[in-house]
Amino acid sequence: MRFHDLVIDTLRALWAHKLRTFLTMFGIIWGVVSIVLMVAAGEGLRQGQAKVANTFGKDVMIVFAGRTSMQAGGARAGRRIRFEDTDLPEIQEESPDCKYVVPELGQGSMRVHSALNSGAFTVTGSTPPFSEIRTIDVGEGRFYNSADLAQVRRVAFLGTDVRKQLFAGRDAIGETVFVGDVPYQVIGVMKKKEQDSSYDGMDINKVYVPYTAMREDFPNKPPDTSHTLDRVLVAPQSVPQHLACKEQVRRALGKIYHFDPHDKEAASVWDTIEEAKAFQQMTDGMKIFLGAVGFTTLCLGGLGVMNVMLVAVRERTREIGLRKAVGAPSRTILRQFFIESSFVVLLSGAIGFAIAFGICALVNLLPMPEFFAGLLPTWKSGALAFGLLGSVAILSAIYPASRAAAIDPIEALRYEAGG
Repeated sequence: MRFHDLVIDTLRALWAHKLRTFLTMFGIIWGVVSIVLMVAAGEGLRQGQAKVANTFGKDVMIVFAGRTSMQAGGARAGRRIRFEDTDLPEIQEESPDCKYVVPELGQGSMRVHSALNSGAFTVTGSTPPFSEIRTIDVGEGRFYNSADLAQVRRVAFLGTDVRKQLFAGRDAIGETVFVGDVPYQVIGVMKKKEQDSSYDGMDINKVYVPYTAMREDFPNKPPDTSHTLDRVLVAPQSVPQHLACKEQVRRALGKIYHFDPHDKEAASVWDTIEEAKAFQQMTDGMKIFLGAVGFTTLCLGGLGVMNVMLVAVRERTREIGLRKAVGAPSRTILRQFFIESSFVVLLSGAIGFAIAFGICALVNLLPMPEFFAGLLPTWKSGALAFGLLGSVAILSAIYPASRAAAIDPIEALRYEAGG
């Protein structure tokens, strides 16, 4: 029998049992749709969270001074630690795996006003690398630079909501704002960004000034000194070096401020890199779990195909016997039932892929929350689903096809349906 005749015979046999064929195909379709959508949802969640996390800061660690919880040498536990900016060069020198070790000093709810309006905002001072570490992108103008820092210039870089409040959509560059009673010239406005976490407020609600000006105009109150920091921001040379960088910074801080480097209460670290890794592990686990659910559904659909084809073999026993009696070789019978099973599975898979990708495209037209990038099917998930589908097709076809090919023609001709 020619291949063309086999295909026609297959379609005719499947059409003769439309309902059974449809229900069998539905199981496969549902399995493929489940795998693609579930993995796409996991990927969308991962990419959405990664995007929002990057707006907070890229590979950044924030070190906060606290109180000692362990004795170190002759120093008692419970001692308050205060970081000083004069010690940062030594910390940087003793931390070769760290790209940046920068200070940050801030004051919350400070009155800031322009000629048009006023408001209460957080004012923060640091050094120029702060914009790179904290992903403070420039929308207009520029961020403060090393010359502004060295010459203690009163220049200000505004968050998007600060600009909106103080200038109501008007041009802010070159204008003067008063931080408290001190005049600062606006040199830039940040690009709007989404942010889901912070340690002292959203970046769009801040005024950024050079650290030297901040320290001179708005230092911390006693018992802190004019050199006391609120926190230290650290960025590693590369992600693989971040653990070494963190360890070096802890060791340098412990040496300078006389506390045990393992005392996490004395110098607590908010490690966004570790958080990102933990979240990726969680989303990877979720994708594996959801993919396993879809795979289970796909296997159940494959079992359905196998059962249907076994029933077909039983119903067509006399037909198979007649074909073999007139000279049809076993391989022809094997090929016919293999094609029938494979056709059902592959057609179901194609329909499933079309439905799944169509759903993804429609859902992605809708507005998405900040932490979800949409349903993002990847080539890996498609290849995985296709590979699983192929395996199911082969496994569900082999057994019923071999059963059909092994039928004895004499016994088949004596077979009575239902007997």
